[in-house]
Amino acid sequence: MGCSKEVFGVLSDGRQVEAYILENGKGTKGVFLNLGAIWNRMIVADRNGEWKDVILGFDSPEPYLTDDAFFGAIVGRNANRIGGGKFTLEGTTYQMAVNNGPNNLHSGTDFYRNRIWNASAKENQVTFSLVSEDGDQGFPGKAQIQVTYTLGEDDSVSIEYEMTADKTTIANFTNHCYFNLAGQDSRTILDQKVRILAESFTPTDAGSIPTGEIRKVEGTPMDLRQFKAIGQEIDSDYDQLRMAKGYDHNWVLDDYHKQVRLAAEAKAEETGIGLEVYTDLPGIQFYTGNYIGEGIQGKDGAKYGMRAGYCFETQYFPDAVNHENFPSPVLQKGETYHTVTSYRFSVK
Repeated sequence: MGCSKEVFGVLSDGRQVEAYILENGKGTKGVFLNLGAIWNRMIVADRNGEWKDVILGFDSPEPYLTDDAFFGAIVGRNANRIGGGKFTLEGTTYQMAVNNGPNNLHSGTDFYRNRIWNASAKENQVTFSLVSEDGDQGFPGKAQIQVTYTLGEDDSVSIEYEMTADKTTIANFTNHCYFNLAGQDSRTILDQKVRILAESFTPTDAGSIPTGEIRKVEGTPMDLRQFKAIGQEIDSDYDQLRMAKGYDHNWVLDDYHKQVRLAAEAKAEETGIGLEVYTDLPGIQFYTGNYIGEGIQGKDGAKYGMRAGYCFETQYFPDAVNHENFPSPVLQKGETYHTVTSYRFSVK
């Protein structure tokens, strides 16, 4: 029980990567890296008492540096997309790198994922911190960033995000973990069932930038208010699914009062493992790994490919800084960004 640390590997430039292993009284383990504050492993028991690693990732640090899928990474300062890579704050327009068609994705290309974060650990939690200088990634303001993972006795992993900056800027972090509740080596997630507590979603254009519309899910394949197999309607002839090659959209979560509440659930009949997602944020990106490349070498000899895992990325809506009708990701100078998301595992 508690927390231990070991060397995970050494990067080609000589930087040492450390793994922090949290273990609770049940034997459930979470492994987190000081490289990118990455969530590397999640070991939980299935209905037969066998241990399963239920998140995708790598056995060594180097593949994370060029990983287009962002397995397990903390993404910021702004998760998801900014249209044209451009936004205006307090009368000043900022141009960021364009790394996803004409748009900016995950604040690229100088990702926080590729940096070594400071780390401190105690008992059942590890805290990673990073200083992001004024102008870093194109954002205004020097930012102090902190991400804390806590493993609970209820088999939950809670992620607490904090940031302050000396200029008005954007703060919108998420974790890009890919779940496969049948085990990270089981290839497909299409039989697993999910539900998202959301009556609406934000439709996008062909570049995955929200149009500004908030559309009801009722009567569409985006209606996940009741448990539904991921594969049931993922290939439907619906414009939003055709353009994204599956689910890769932001759902407008119910009951947004900046309080932690249940946002989504998933379950795998094969293992009996279930997942509940709690957050105080207004949106969640449900992404079904539509662009994971075939034959990627994952952990323990596993091969990953399209739809090998799915993400529940809690967030402010994509491109929210450019849409006045969306909850704002703008962090005022001197104020504190603070948000919590919790992933709770169980056996059904």
